[in-house]
Amino acid sequence: MRAVFVDASPTLAGVAERLHRADDIPLGIHRNPDVTPAELPAVLDGAEIAIIDHTALPTDIARTCNGLKHVVFLGTGARSYMNPEELAALGISVHIIKGYGDTAVAECAFALMWAAAKGFAYMDRGVRAGKWLRTDGVELTGKTIGLIGYGGIGAEMARLAKGAGMRVIAWNRTPKDEPGVTFVPLETLLAESDVVSLHLLLNDETRGFLSRERLAQLKPGVILVNTARGALIDEEALVEALKFGNVRHAGLDVFVTEPLPADHPFTALENVTLSAHSAFRTPEASDNLIEAALNHCRRIAAGG
Repeated sequence: MRAVFVDASPTLAGVAERLHRADDIPLGIHRNPDVTPAELPAVLDGAEIAIIDHTALPTDIARTCNGLKHVVFLGTGARSYMNPEELAALGISVHIIKGYGDTAVAECAFALMWAAAKGFAYMDRGVRAGKWLRTDGVELTGKTIGLIGYGGIGAEMARLAKGAGMRVIAWNRTPKDEPGVTFVPLETLLAESDVVSLHLLLNDETRGFLSRERLAQLKPGVILVNTARGALIDEEALVEALKFGNVRHAGLDVFVTEPLPADHPFTALENVTLSAHSAFRTPEASDNLIEAALNHCRRIAAGG
């Protein structure tokens, strides 16, 4: 049995080499993060396990990958890159990795919230251009943060927000009970939150979750943070809400189209802080991620 990491970035390739043990199954590392789906059958070359970071695996391509039985996807959003049900029909199991970057993503969301509240990106751009553009910030102590989705990342965000003296409310699709967090109906969260932070998985039910109608229900002057998936939000409606001030500021790490096109309306708005889908990118999270992927390979090799 053999595994191939098909689209390893230099960073993750190094982590995989360091964590791969002598008694593990052989691991090939394809050091090209820009591999195309059409290249996958040749890259895998008959390997039973494909470790995939961000490359699409269309069902028609998977059908031509001789010997492929398992896909270990580096994250939770495999459905954005492949169809697990169709792959299962071909005898290919898809394995995902949860929790590896909960702290990293929550810290990014927390940082985006503060940057949005204080206007750091706006002032930074001004100072670099020789302009002294001071702006009034927002004090977050005592304010209400609403968490949409309460999994591992949401729980970490709640921990950070409580430590900053914020009131934490949350909505989750299944009932939860957490000390110091008040779970409320979605309509209440939208109306009462000074900050709204998204922590939902993307699927058919959540695509476009923050629709034009729901954005209109947000408390005027709200700060919106999204480190989950861009397609959870109606981007066109969000642009309008930012232009007219209904949303004070958005801190966004994820977008419907990535990389974000240079002419996207977000790039022309001063009240948006942008980052490049990097919330999960810390050395600690990378180690957690690759170790979990190798553990999947170990379990598969052992017949589990």
